[in-house]
Amino acid sequence: MMDEQLNTYLYETLLPKEDWVLEMEQQAKKDHVPIMDPVSMEFIMQLIRLHQPVNILEIGTAIGYSALRMLQANPDAAIITIEKDDTRYHQAVRNIERQQHSGQINVIHGDALDEISKLVETGTVFDLVLIDAAKGQYKRFFELAAPLLRGGGLVLSDNVLFRGHVADPASANPRHAKMVEKLRDYNKWMMEHTAFSSSIVPVGDGIAISIKTAERSTIR
Repeated sequence: MMDEQLNTYLYETLLPKEDWVLEMEQQAKKDHVPIMDPVSMEFIMQLIRLHQPVNILEIGTAIGYSALRMLQANPDAAIITIEKDDTRYHQAVRNIERQQHSGQINVIHGDALDEISKLVETGTVFDLVLIDAAKGQYKRFFELAAPLLRGGGLVLSDNVLFRGHVADPASANPRHAKMVEKLRDYNKWMMEHTAFSSSIVPVGDGIAISIKTAERSTIR
């Protein structure tokens, strides 16, 4: 996990945000909704500016913050985002409608494990997949989404270092121990995946970047 002093410095280097971005960040803080931290979000937006993905799949919408920020990075993108929680789903829909981006961001209400399987059946292909939902399910999300990703596409996984506890599991709160172990297993599995080239970047809470190096994913 990034040093707090360094993270504060990087936050201070970010350019001023538009009012709607600040309002959503304040809303998330007020409602105790975990959204991507600003430094991590800017890093992902820079990756999007570089790769210019047109079709994006997001697993874990929350209040729609990251979907709207990704669209900022590539205004030509079309985003499908999946949210299980009923309250957050309705918040996301309202926030996206407020910014007049309902035509480009499709929020699906449901369990991502089920909804990704439905997307596989439709033959939908994505250029980028962002995984930012239940950490204990990251491996399964990746497995399901991999066939939807074109060759050369990216899978981005947020929070893979989980406050640094993946490097030192003994430091984790006992109630997080199982999740930390699953993240450790996920990171190892992801790094060894034969159809992807992956790196873990210690930005924010840790972001994994996986590039699909084969047209078809073969799960080990």
